[in-house]
Amino acid sequence: QVQLVESGGGLVSAGDSLRLSCSASRHMQSMGWFRQVPGMEREFVAAIRWRDGTTEYADSVKGRFRISRDIAASTTYLQMNNLKYEDTATYFCGARASVFLSSVASEYEYWGQGTQVTVSS
Repeated sequence: QVQLVESGGGLVSAGDSLRLSCSASRHMQSMGWFRQVPGMEREFVAAIRWRDGTTEYADSVKGRFRISRDIAASTTYLQMNNLKYEDTATYFCGARASVFLSSVASEYEYWGQGTQVTVSS
């Protein structure tokens, strides 16, 4: 079992920045950030391969968000800059055993409880 705990969400204005953290009881081969609004599917945001830091991003966040990891702390971060109203969602951290990055939520074995990000326009 892997426990994931997200933190760092909040209420911000458009154009502001936030950094989300995902603390893991142990790291998995790849980690991902997804987001979800009520009534919608969980949407891929970014993923990172633990061993070499290779990353992948959704087109909607490229150039604004950055995923990173702290190996010693078993923590994954999502730096979100120039936030937009449409970034408002609950953000979830996921972990999977495969080294191959995935943008598909069902391919992640473990999830955190989520952290709310609200961007006012």
